[in-house]
Amino acid sequence: MDNSGLLKAIVQNAIDGIISIDARGIIESINPSACKLFGYRPDEVVGRNISVLMPPPDSILHDSYMQRYRTTHEPRIIGIGREVRGLRKDGSTFPLQLGVSEVKYQERTIFVGFIHDLTKQKEVEDRLKDYANHLEELVEVRTQSLNDTINKLEEAKDQISSALESEKELGKLKSRFLSMASHEFRTPLSTIQLSASLVAKYVAGKDLPEVEKHVGKIKSSVAGLTAILNNFLQLEKLDNDKIVAQLSMFSLTQLSGEIVEEMQLLANGKQTISYKHIGPDEEVFLDKNLIRNCIVNLMTNAIKYSGDDSHIDIVTQIDTETCCLSVCDNGIGIPDEDQKYLFEPFFRAHNTGSIPGTGLGLNIVARHVALLKGTIDFKSSPEGTTFTLTFPRR
Repeated sequence: MDNSGLLKAIVQNAIDGIISIDARGIIESINPSACKLFGYRPDEVVGRNISVLMPPPDSILHDSYMQRYRTTHEPRIIGIGREVRGLRKDGSTFPLQLGVSEVKYQERTIFVGFIHDLTKQKEVEDRLKDYANHLEELVEVRTQSLNDTINKLEEAKDQISSALESEKELGKLKSRFLSMASHEFRTPLSTIQLSASLVAKYVAGKDLPEVEKHVGKIKSSVAGLTAILNNFLQLEKLDNDKIVAQLSMFSLTQLSGEIVEEMQLLANGKQTISYKHIGPDEEVFLDKNLIRNCIVNLMTNAIKYSGDDSHIDIVTQIDTETCCLSVCDNGIGIPDEDQKYLFEPFFRAHNTGSIPGTGLGLNIVARHVALLKGTIDFKSSPEGTTFTLTFPRR
């Protein structure tokens, strides 16, 4: 086998550049990869000093490197495995990694340089460096933004704490006001109610329809104001956890019948109220006062939002596990877009117009139902509304 031919083939086909120089730094050979890297033909560089392929300051200092070697015989021409720059024929430079080997051949010293182009690697490194710098800047910006957000949250926390304290004070003032109102308003309301009853008694049988009509209006207005006052007091007690379910056995049918008789007196014009019970007439274990309040609120709304000649149905039902009560009217209904807000305090549907009300009744009903571990459902259309309350029997 021709080893010299094999060696020449390896050098000629090597991916990296290979250049050999003598002890004075004169180029003796250069392979095709090195020619391509530096942009020269072999005849343009062979016989010239290796410094022609070096940018300053290496090109200037190369002769001193060689002189030092001839004096010290230490292979420190330009280093081993160093990262340096090469100078192309067109004057541009590029990064390369240079490995130098000292070769003894036929009583001569030859230096062989192995040149690996680092251009693409440096481009990748530069992109990575730019990306890292961008990330650092982004992290710095985001960190500053986070710090700003934290500072704002701290400020908001202080503001909320202050607002909560103010709200507590306001809540105390509201409770005191409602407690006072319950006493101060009830007395004149009771007096007005009593006076109206006395006037009705004095004119009874004297054929004074106008007086009777106005006495009826007075009684109705007093009942309305009393209901509003009761709702405000109920809300205050609920907000302050003053209402606790007091469970006892009672007849749901008897309670419902009594309420229907009372509410018929408050009905408008020719409004009629009917009551029906389904299932066994057995006692239930619930809070009688809370159930009464729920029925009264639902029936008051049914009367208020139905026409003068409308009909209102109340139905109770008892089975082995649950008891239910429903109030159904053929009033103005609840618009679809308002239904999701129906149980919010002080909310009133946009179709209620000038019909008086506080928007508290259904919120109170829902909260009373929750205290009794029950559920409240409703169906509504322009033809009327049905509310259904369901409770466990025991």
